[in-house]
Amino acid sequence: MDNIELSNGCKMPAIGYGTWQTGDGEAARCVRSAVEAGYRHIDTAYGYMNERGVGEGIRTCGIAREELFVATKHWITGRGYEKTLAQADESLRNLGLDYIDLYLVHWPAVAKTFDDWRRINADTWSAFEKLYHDGKVRAIGVSNYLPSHIEALREDCEIPPMVDQIEFHPGYWHRETVEWCKKNSIAVEGWSPLGCGKVLSSPLIGEIAAKYGRTPAQICIRYAIGHGVVPLPKSTRPDRIADNLRVFDFSLAAEDAAALDSMPQLGYSGFFPEDAPADELVRQMEK
Repeated sequence: MDNIELSNGCKMPAIGYGTWQTGDGEAARCVRSAVEAGYRHIDTAYGYMNERGVGEGIRTCGIAREELFVATKHWITGRGYEKTLAQADESLRNLGLDYIDLYLVHWPAVAKTFDDWRRINADTWSAFEKLYHDGKVRAIGVSNYLPSHIEALREDCEIPPMVDQIEFHPGYWHRETVEWCKKNSIAVEGWSPLGCGKVLSSPLIGEIAAKYGRTPAQICIRYAIGHGVVPLPKSTRPDRIADNLRVFDFSLAAEDAAALDSMPQLGYSGFFPEDAPADELVRQMEK
């Protein structure tokens, strides 16, 4: 498997196994299946509520810890310097690990919800920098940040983000954010590279899949890799977990990639950062 080199020299596998919407009870089995298939990059989050299961899968997969790249994300209820440090320690305990390879801010604080959004993001990021300096995390980044959020953060911080994880798939690919990150030496990861499964029934993707003798999912994953984006496909079925990794022995012709670029919006989650979807979710849960 190819690797992406982050701005601090840390190497991140060019495809990861995503665990969003995987229950804690089945996460260990799924992670073991992923590692057995060849994945070495595992992505989870505090907000997924499955870190314990993911950690069990990592510890029982039969692969040395140093051969795995483990990422998790900070949840919005832990914003601020001290809360961030405490939540990071909780994630380490949940995972049963001594360090995290990549720690991401899951969602930015935005103006819709906070007048002082910039200070909140800066305080949270200051804790990330401490975690990095203390060796608890090997790399730090953000998730669902637009260029405007990252530009503000870079003005307020010592260490710029090394990664931005965003929704990315045919039918919704954040061209401006991807290009901006590349120009600023920020690696891009793509969550929901299969468009929550909705893009797999696209006639265009079906035609391209037939042309290459591949599955629609493999076309979507290869599409992300072709854009230099690290995809994080998710499945709980061992056969599909393995199939999703078989994407390094072909590439898409320029005309096929361009056709996918031009697809109308499809499979979009509806989670746009400036609309503060995570904040709204927490408000609903607190009612």
